[in-house]
Amino acid sequence: MTTLEVLIDPTGAAERGSDTTLSPRPGTLAGLRVGLLDNTKPNATTLLEALGEALRRRHGVGAVTMYTKDYFGTPVQDELRDEIVRECDVVVTAVGDCGSCSAATVQDGIIFERHGLPAVSIVSDSFLLSGQAMASLQGFPGYDFLAARHPIASLSANELAGRADELMAGVERILGAEVTA
Repeated sequence: MTTLEVLIDPTGAAERGSDTTLSPRPGTLAGLRVGLLDNTKPNATTLLEALGEALRRRHGVGAVTMYTKDYFGTPVQDELRDEIVRECDVVVTAVGDCGSCSAATVQDGIIFERHGLPAVSIVSDSFLLSGQAMASLQGFPGYDFLAARHPIASLSANELAGRADELMAGVERILGAEVTA
């Protein structure tokens, strides 16, 4: 007889919901305030900065603000979440390139969606299954997030700019942004 193993949340978060409703999409990003949530993994900052610059160039977004989590393997803390929700119109969080950080990155996106902020979570394709497992565990099995080509941590700034270019269509799609350039 086969026994099923219980999936345990590697982030330790007890908050689970079944709300699978996305926050309303803005339709345009022009003039919007973009939050970039860096989870402190190597190259997360550089990848997010490249995405922020591409959003400025392609969509004329307003302020782009970088925020940093305390630890990559746990969900965004309530105080930082509330600050981002107050100060931003959309958020991009990255980068999940290991098991616990991928799970936490996807959970961060779901947390923001449940607090009314459209979100894009970015993990490495090597950890796609970890992200999908966390989405299911959070009661949001269809949560749409992006999987960047692995690796991320060892790339140069030019290579990261290339990854950002590869991700941009997905960022635009998830945010529901009209492509203007």
